[in-house]
Amino acid sequence: MDKDIISLIEEKKHGFSKGQIRIAEYIGANSDKAAFMTAAKLGQKAEVSESTVVRFALELGFAGYPEMRRALQEMIRNRLTSVQRIEVAKNVMGSKDTLSSILSSDTEKIILTQNTVDRESFERAVERILAAKHIYILGMRTSYVLAMFMGFYFNMMFDNVRVLHEDVSGEIFEQLLRIEGDDVLIGISFPRYSKRTVKAVRYARDRGAQVISVTDTDTSPIARLADVCLLAKSDMVSFVDSLVAPLSLINALIVAVGTQTDEKLSDTFGALEQMWDAYEVYEKADG
Repeated sequence: MDKDIISLIEEKKHGFSKGQIRIAEYIGANSDKAAFMTAAKLGQKAEVSESTVVRFALELGFAGYPEMRRALQEMIRNRLTSVQRIEVAKNVMGSKDTLSSILSSDTEKIILTQNTVDRESFERAVERILAAKHIYILGMRTSYVLAMFMGFYFNMMFDNVRVLHEDVSGEIFEQLLRIEGDDVLIGISFPRYSKRTVKAVRYARDRGAQVISVTDTDTSPIARLADVCLLAKSDMVSFVDSLVAPLSLINALIVAVGTQTDEKLSDTFGALEQMWDAYEVYEKADG
């Protein structure tokens, strides 16, 4: 959906029943808590039945309550401070087994990404990376780790790769100074979205460069600026951002690009193996 859930509620509130109005009022005042409640718990808080909560989700146009709850979670993720995230996590996790809960949640995000990623957009991204004169990779804050990972492998495949660094304020734009129409910028951004990433992506687009975004929803700030958008589900785990699914998508992109440069890639890794061996980069197995 293009609209966030609060906008949908405001748009449809005139047709709500009394019970649905109570649900809407509770969500409006307690969106950070409601986003992680079961339908039964939300109904209890709004003093309505669980079935009324489910019908409320359907009235807003969602396939069911789980989809509405995910939309609510996505809406609030970029608004919560780290302290608020910790408080939400305490309420959600409670006495649950943290290890099992986190691993199960990460698995779910990978499956959701696999089922929803646009294959045609993925193939277009591969084609544009292969055709690019220069490849710029940008990710800030926690997304910088993803950018570095992608850059590590792309630098083994190509001579024209540059991972942008955010060491000094304003330096990003200096690194993008010569980006042109036959270049590609891969922008990576997940909540909480970095303003500097958005500004840098807009600059690259204004310079005529092709923009590939790797983000979480088609309403994220950089998705709207991209020529090709790849979506991966991420999550908020207390003060930590879970980026397992985005990393898996980036893995797939690296491999897909690599298979198109098969002969060159084999030559590159052959030379690397000789260098690693000569300079004892890796431990060797005994015997």
